[in-house]
Amino acid sequence: RVAVKMAERLAKLDITWYEEPAGPESSQTLRAMRERIPSDVAICVGERHYTRFGIRSLLEKHVCDVIMPDITRCGGPSEMKRMATMAEAYNVLIAPHNPNGPLSTLASSHVCAAIPNFFRQEFMFNDVPWRDTVIDHPIAEMVYDGHLHLSGRPGLGVDLVEEEMEKYPGITTDAPDNFYI
Repeated sequence: RVAVKMAERLAKLDITWYEEPAGPESSQTLRAMRERIPSDVAICVGERHYTRFGIRSLLEKHVCDVIMPDITRCGGPSEMKRMATMAEAYNVLIAPHNPNGPLSTLASSHVCAAIPNFFRQEFMFNDVPWRDTVIDHPIAEMVYDGHLHLSGRPGLGVDLVEEEMEKYPGITTDAPDNFYI
């Protein structure tokens, strides 16, 4: 009920999409919401859906306009590409979820460069000051003219700087409640 009222309010703002109006547990719940949410409000889901099999019922029930798989959770670049291919058959756009590091950003970007239904690429630009120090070609230098420009170098186009990575091991134990490791 609250999510539907929020969608009605958001419709007046001409937003790009309404993200995750319901949890990923039931495509039936999302179907019921899609029927009640104004048709001019695009629904974006998928950051917590895994593999093409996990998004199948969403696509078949036509509950979303944009799918946002997370490359670190959906099964990697190959599976994200398969998900994009399925979504294309239903005229659903792809906007990868990516609050992750530079390698995830580049891997997602490479998939996006290879699909016709790419819409947007989320990525962190200034979450930590050392983000671009862990790779030998900073992403900040790849972003210009409002776009991330992929290099012609092999693989993802960067190498890890291991000395820098060792300085920032991340959270591996004693994570705060509700923190994703």
